[in-house]
Amino acid sequence: MISCKNTNQKVVTPGQDHYPAPPLATAKPDTFHEFGNIRIDNYFWLKDKTNPEVLNYLKQENEYCNLVMAGTKELQETLFNEFKSRTKEDDQSVPALDNGYYYYSRTIKDKQYPVYCRKKGDTTAVEEVIFDVNQMAEGKSAFVFAGYSISPDNNLAAYVYNTTGSYAEFDLRIKDLSTGNDLEDYITGISSGAWANDNQTLFYTKISASLRPYQVFRHQVGSQKPDKLIFEEKDEMFNVNVYASRTRDFIFISSGSFNTSETMIIPADKPFSEPQLFVPRKANVEYEVEHHKKCFYVRYKDPEVKNSMLYKAPLEGYGDRSKWETVIPHDPGVKIQGFSVFDSFIGLFVRADGLNQIRILHFSTGETTEVKFPEPVYIVYPSETPEYTSKTFRYSYSSLNRPQTVFDFDTEKKSSTVLKVQEIPGGFNPEDYAVERLWAPAADGTKVPMAIVFKKGLVKDGANPALLEGYGSYGYNTDANFRSSVFSLVDRGFVYGIAQIRGGSEMGEQWYEDGKMMKKMNSFTDFIPCAEHLVKEKYTSPALLAIRGGSAGGLLMGAVTNLRPDLFKVVLAHVPFVDVINTMLDSSLPLTTQEYEQWGNPSEEAAYKYILSYSPYDNIKAVDYPNILATGGLNDSQVSFHEPAKWVAKLRANKTDKNIILLKTNMESGHGGATGRYDNLKELAFYYAFILDRMGIR
Repeated sequence: MISCKNTNQKVVTPGQDHYPAPPLATAKPDTFHEFGNIRIDNYFWLKDKTNPEVLNYLKQENEYCNLVMAGTKELQETLFNEFKSRTKEDDQSVPALDNGYYYYSRTIKDKQYPVYCRKKGDTTAVEEVIFDVNQMAEGKSAFVFAGYSISPDNNLAAYVYNTTGSYAEFDLRIKDLSTGNDLEDYITGISSGAWANDNQTLFYTKISASLRPYQVFRHQVGSQKPDKLIFEEKDEMFNVNVYASRTRDFIFISSGSFNTSETMIIPADKPFSEPQLFVPRKANVEYEVEHHKKCFYVRYKDPEVKNSMLYKAPLEGYGDRSKWETVIPHDPGVKIQGFSVFDSFIGLFVRADGLNQIRILHFSTGETTEVKFPEPVYIVYPSETPEYTSKTFRYSYSSLNRPQTVFDFDTEKKSSTVLKVQEIPGGFNPEDYAVERLWAPAADGTKVPMAIVFKKGLVKDGANPALLEGYGSYGYNTDANFRSSVFSLVDRGFVYGIAQIRGGSEMGEQWYEDGKMMKKMNSFTDFIPCAEHLVKEKYTSPALLAIRGGSAGGLLMGAVTNLRPDLFKVVLAHVPFVDVINTMLDSSLPLTTQEYEQWGNPSEEAAYKYILSYSPYDNIKAVDYPNILATGGLNDSQVSFHEPAKWVAKLRANKTDKNIILLKTNMESGHGGATGRYDNLKELAFYYAFILDRMGIR
């Protein structure tokens, strides 16, 4: 165990004048005129990755980054070994029964990727390896295995993957499980797929040039004929997804934007029939359908039912809303996040008081059982339960100091059984750490929740280093799950915290709505009070406070750094969405048009001015900035590599301090960084080393 902060070696942190000058991005002004406003962008040219000058600049930045961080090589290795020491390298997931086979995955010591396996009929049967991703990724600099789907007769596996590191588009192959060989079928540019019951028909979604899933095709295994287009979504705000019901009776085609959706259904036994519309789309109405052998269940949300409610619809005449029966009415204090329908019960995934909950609705009695948990701050979520006739419901639980535990809840006995507790090697003891839930007051009086963990015995004297993370977009929750890597900081005396700011859904659907569109500024002005609260309560001080966020969380990092550059010592911004105006004005870019429902459409003056008021790239000032590490991925299809590159160039050109600003671009991967698990840990070691180095902690 690493000792607490009292024995940390503190050294003087060298500033920019200690190192050679960083690479200089040439200023090549582009001028933009919008709504009477003139913007001059000196680094707009950096967006062209086919330009050798751009690639050379990124290469120079990577070399400079390595030069500055050369003195932390030993520290990086130490951190990497610590991460490994808390990882059970040879491990296996809990097998899940599906159509006569138990499916699971394994990890192998010193191997980067998992191995996917199954056993027929019993967990003691002979193992059948379906996919060894290590072999599939051999010789490739990046490899993303995005999942597989088994045909109903258990003989074929359709799987999706790519070698770019992108998480938006994949290739599809079909593997014959009896021979272990791939069939000739090969489809590019897909995002989802589902089998019909004839074992020969596969439905899949195709993506557009802007990476929007917008078409559904029907493919016949082995056929040389062109695949049949059965649905195309014309509205650029909508994405399409295709999946099979748990009963295996229907194929669902779901089309939805961020606030509107509709579903079509195809009988899985009649794959050549035309899709039938469940209920026509209506603006600002979202619904989700699941099938029971006797009916359909529908999760429904509209502006008056923000936290969703649950209906039952008949198998015949389901499109007539007057025939729907209320199963769970709307509760302003409880958000229905998801639901799973089984033969004898419904598993409900809800959120109340800022915490996830599992509830079981029993058909036989109409009663609801709530699963209870001991910690004040935790995360629980449904795990895989594929079988429609299952009498158990699987879920996973963890907290900031409690490793993940997988449970089966017996719906007849109304009790949970532990299936697996995540093993943390190296003598990790949860009782060595304290977890607290704090509430920071925002400027408008809103109380913003935070979850923090630290080593017991910590003295609140303002002398403790801290790392605070946040996201706050798309309604995604930043829950307090177990993260073994953070203990390399916590054991060095850090306070580690998660700010659950508006823009996420931690406190319900209204929490999300109060942090998007023309209320987006709330996300930033929530995060700052969280940081200030840690300082006020003497958990840390600005000179020892690091912050971290990625993607839309990188937008958060850029915005709060502009608003309060004095409050933070170190900023880590991973694939940060910082060039908001330029990106949202370019409808040719992936995802842009769909994002109008999150940020607004800047072709409208009010939205333009509001976005411009917080866009990190556009609000850089001539002030002292913290130490900053920005990362990007050359193949990133969600936040283009040029956003962090431009941001770093402009920051360096304007800042008035001698702090370090670095840019690190993964030239072989995308939004998620390194794809192998050990390579990913090495990247994380690099990030933590930057924090420790900039704080002068050895």
